[in-house]
Amino acid sequence: MKIVSAVIGLVAGGALGLLSALYMGGILGKGVALGGQIDAGGWNSDWTIGSEAANPWTRARVARHGLLALNKDEAVYFTRATDSAGDRLTENCTYKVSGGEMPALWWSITLYDATSYLPANKNRALSFDKTKAEAEGSGEAWSFLIAAEGPETGGWVSSHNAGDFDVTLRLYKPSAELIADPETVLAAPVIEKLSCGGPA
Repeated sequence: MKIVSAVIGLVAGGALGLLSALYMGGILGKGVALGGQIDAGGWNSDWTIGSEAANPWTRARVARHGLLALNKDEAVYFTRATDSAGDRLTENCTYKVSGGEMPALWWSITLYDATSYLPANKNRALSFDKTKAEAEGSGEAWSFLIAAEGPETGGWVSSHNAGDFDVTLRLYKPSAELIADPETVLAAPVIEKLSCGGPA
């Protein structure tokens, strides 16, 4: 009887351990969200990403999705899954994202679906960056729309086929001040919901 109980315990423990590892690594289901240690105006990050200090779950998630691989001296990453009112970002709504100068050499904002992949669409409009902001003559104060369908003019990031999504702000070659005090130094971009269920 003791042997049967021990075998059952080992099998159950192994199964639970495997399932938790697959979930935490983002292989089974959504997994745990990266970030949370740093909150800069609703944009979350984790300074251990890309370093030896990262826990096994963070390393597994990075290895699985390959999105956040550089250390903080080369790039820092902030993610956000809600608008400025705290509502979940979804392809059914149109948003205005606005911001200003970023404390880094170059930056980009990219949209990812709920599985942490680029949405399956052919719009070729999944990211907005410093180069596009400067091309519009608005490097110091810029804005763009997130919507399933693009506007006639202005910057646009497509949420077509994204479902519930999140956005990632990448800051390449961040300033020393940002690394030292991200929650104070980062002027976090604002995500304002304009409308839902149709074009803005």
